[in-house]
Amino acid sequence: MTDKLFYERQLINSGCKYVCGTDEVGRGPLAGPVVCAAVVMPFDCIIEGVDDSKLLSAKKRERLSAQILEKAIAYSISLIEPKIIDEINILEATKLCMKNAVEGLEIKPDYVLTDGNMTLDISIPQKSIIKGDGLSYSIGCASIIAKVYRDALMTRYALTYPAYSFDKNKGYGTRGHIEAIKRAGLCPVHRRSFTEKWQ
Repeated sequence: MTDKLFYERQLINSGCKYVCGTDEVGRGPLAGPVVCAAVVMPFDCIIEGVDDSKLLSAKKRERLSAQILEKAIAYSISLIEPKIIDEINILEATKLCMKNAVEGLEIKPDYVLTDGNMTLDISIPQKSIIKGDGLSYSIGCASIIAKVYRDALMTRYALTYPAYSFDKNKGYGTRGHIEAIKRAGLCPVHRRSFTEKWQ
């Protein structure tokens, strides 16, 4: 069984008081923003079941997200809209989104753990962890609240743009979504740089 507090424990033992986990959701979809969350969690009351958000059911994610937001010492959610993604590319948009989430925290963390292999343009010491959302409790918490936030946002977009079934596909390139683009064209929340072949 993975020790999801391995990295956090090392940092706390080295003198860090506030450890931030940050993660992104929505790099791959054809529509909608990329969403990032940053969260500083207490380590004296661990929430059971925190894991990579992709491995959890929607119902479990929603339950855990509510618990995380209630217990968090500080959290911040940031998003980068499709127009900016098209202008600066998804990698740069993701890094900017993570940076904004970290800098949006009410408490400045002593250390930042990020999912993946990205280096953020921040002054705080940081470490990137491949598959960190499944290896680090803090990153896992960020992964869950970002996913729940983005899914809810895409469900709201489905009411405004019903042709694309965003409530079901969350903007990802499913067969039904691609057929809807071919049939109805693009809507304002589509990423033009991701959908060039169907324009």
